[in-house]
Parts: sequence; C-alpha cells; structure tokens
Amino acid sequence: MQNAVAEFAIQIAAFESRLARVEAHAAEREIRPGGWCGKEVLGHLIDSALNNHQRFVRAALDGEYAGPAYDQPAWVALHGYRELPWDELLNQWRKQNGLLARVVRRIPESRLDAPCRVGGGEPVTLAFLIGDYLRHLAHHVEQIETLDVIPR
Repeated sequence: MQNAVAEFAIQIAAFESRLARVEAHAAEREIRPGGWCGKEVLGHLIDSALNNHQRFVRAALDGEYAGPAYDQPAWVALHGYRELPWDELLNQWRKQNGLLARVVRRIPESRLDAPCRVGGGEPVTLAFLIGDYLRHLAHHVEQIETLDVIPR
C-alpha cells in the first residue's frame, strides 16, 4: 500500500502534463452529446479533489472516516465550470492536486488501513480511496484527451 502513496505525486504530475497539452477549444466540446464538456469534466475532478481531501485528512487524523457522497451533477452545475476559462480550471486543478499530493505523502503508514465509509457504501481502507482516486483521474483524463482528436 505504501507504494501507491509513493506513486501518488508521480501520477498527479503525469496527469498534469497530459492535461496541459489539451487545447482550450477542445475542452469546450462535450464528451458525448448532451453530456459534460471537457471543462466540466475537469471541474468534476476539482470537486473530487476537494471531497477526497476531506476524506484523506480525516481518515489520517482520526483513524477513520464516515461522510457523505457528493451529488456530482449538482456540484458541477453550481460551480458553472462550462463558463470558466480552461487555463483557470487547469490552474485550480493543479493547486488542489498539489496540496492533495502533499497530504498523501504525509499520511502515516499506520493510517492507510483506516476504515472509510463514503455515503451508504461499504467501508473501504484509506489506501483503497487513494488508489481509487488515481483510477478515477485516469478515466477522466483519458476522456478529456479524446476531445483533442475530435474534428471541429
């Protein structure tokens, strides 16, 4: 499990590099008709960083976490990510994930087994949440990258 923690900052840096190559005009495109555009997907990733920050810190400090899931469409709509400039969103994503990487690096190894319950889900370990966060990022970064290859 400690290996996943060591890889966290490396993975974040790799995702950042990939996102930085996406053109702003491509981020205006929807992933699928009627769905989120690339900017909204990146906004969702900002929301995910914010929600997981709370989970990671509380589990590391308290030895457990129990808290709500989050209403993804409502958060994205309330923030109005579609209207924000791509570079502003990318900068916010960088800041949130840089701080999150710092937190993950500082979690005591003994807390990686801390039980975490998100919403009504079954308990998982903090280590699982950290790995799941990276898998979630990978999925959405791939979605955003595909927008750069869709013809205008």
